[in-house]
Amino acid sequence: MLQSGDKAPDFALRASDKSLVKLSEQRGKNVVLLFFPFAFTGVCTKELCYLRDSLAEYQQLDAQILAVSVDSPYTLAKWKDEQGFNFPMLSDFNKTASKKYDSLYKEFGLGLKGVSKRSAFVIDKEGIVRYAEVLENAGELPDFEAVKQTLHSLKV
Repeated sequence: MLQSGDKAPDFALRASDKSLVKLSEQRGKNVVLLFFPFAFTGVCTKELCYLRDSLAEYQQLDAQILAVSVDSPYTLAKWKDEQGFNFPMLSDFNKTASKKYDSLYKEFGLGLKGVSKRSAFVIDKEGIVRYAEVLENAGELPDFEAVKQTLHSLKV
């Protein structure tokens, strides 16, 4: 599992607008990288609506939010539009980024395999992991206070 101090694995994923987003292109910004199981589900909606409503606070901490799931870009586009999400929604349909970040359930509910675990990573401007939280229980939310404390510590 990735830990604080590790180099963040790079990835290139399609966003809901079909653009290609590379983590390496985010250098110079702090990144809050969130993996979540599925669009249109209760806990995921709660999590991402919280981030939508807190975006100004994250921007003041010089952080770019990137939200990742194994949903298709088309599904993410529909959900983003319906919920008014104001940050990139990235499709890890082929599960490459989820694997790199050890954020993939072997088996999820209903016998589904290859679903992203709910996870939160803070990656600094140099591409180093400064916070890593991978949850086994999809019903729990990441510790967003710890995420914000980590971002505050990077504003030195």
